Amino acid sequence: MIVCQLADRIRLITQPDHAHLARRIMERCVSLRDCLRADSILLAIGEHDNGWEEEDASPAVDLETGRVVDFVGAPLAVRHRVWPRAIGRLSHDPWAAALVAQHALTVYDRFRADAAWWAFFAELTALRDGMLDVSQGTPADLALDYPFVRLGDLISLVFCAGWTEPQRFGGWVVEGAGRVVSVTPGPFAGPVPFEVEARELLGATYRSDADLAEAVSMSPKTILRGQVVSKG
Repeated sequence: MIVCQLADRIRLITQPDHAHLARRIMERCVSLRDCLRADSILLAIGEHDNGWEEEDASPAVDLETGRVVDFVGAPLAVRHRVWPRAIGRLSHDPWAAALVAQHALTVYDRFRADAAWWAFFAELTALRDGMLDVSQGTPADLALDYPFVRLGDLISLVFCAGWTEPQRFGGWVVEGAGRVVSVTPGPFAGPVPFEVEARELLGATYRSDADLAEAVSMSPKTILRGQVVSKG
């Protein structure tokens, strides 16, 4: 779950909805359209967080703080199990599955020295390499295609999570300012309008998962709109 703290409430956006938004944005990426494996890349972008579906259906409360657990602070067991689940769901398109495995290895790379993560990296590397073998692709091909996955992920996250610090990857800088996300250098031919579904809950803390579930069920869905603009 993506949790954004606002002045008097919290905003919740599911991980799958964030990923679907990333795909809709990257469908407008000029250089991606010409890629040989564009369909598989877009599938990976749109489904890279499908393993969070079960977790986001039952959001959890940190009983020490009363706050909603987000995707960054989720227990290790959760963060470790969502990725093999996502890869398995994409096994019909091994190239997309390999890209999602590479995504997991990339976003958690800072934990490689942590013994609690060693089994995770071994499993995800084996899954990635297995999907590469099935697809008959090469690591070099994967390195060419993967940046589109991460770029789409960052653009969507900056908006959905309300991040204000510039995010850098592969020569790109992604920055958020309210409802506008800018990307430098710009990969789009013009502004890309978008929308994503969210829930907004009054208050910031909850006594239990059941208390949170009731609050979520009573909160109306809302549509957030914004746009991506290219710079440079």
